Amino acid sequence: MKRTATAVWNGSGKDGSGHLTSQSTTLNKTQYSYKSRFEEGVGTNPEELIAAAHAGCFAMKLSFVLGGAGFTPESLDVTSTVTLDNGAITSSHLVLKASIPGISAEKFKEAADDAKANCPVSKVLNAEITLDASLV
Repeated sequence: MKRTATAVWNGSGKDGSGHLTSQSTTLNKTQYSYKSRFEEGVGTNPEELIAAAHAGCFAMKLSFVLGGAGFTPESLDVTSTVTLDNGAITSSHLVLKASIPGISAEKFKEAADDAKANCPVSKVLNAEITLDASLV
């Protein structure tokens, strides 16, 4: 499987702007700029997209891990906070709030740690990945 996305940038790094389009067109000429990346401008930015990808990937992987252990989650609410420090993505901190009927705290931790280590986005990130997981 291969997926594609396209970035078009016009102008200088600080004053220019660009747009992103994904193969599925979920992103369709979605704007990004210096302001949306480093300040509070309108649009998205690469770090936000990586955070969304990591949260989504982790949630789906955890669902598969749980299913393999005989559990079906009612909900997996995942937030990823990606840190950009001195020009490098240095960490992704995952916060998970999960509702999983019948699971023990030990089995929950085991499944969450497995998903953290083995979701494809975790594997591609060259950054510290941390997880706070709680059953709700």
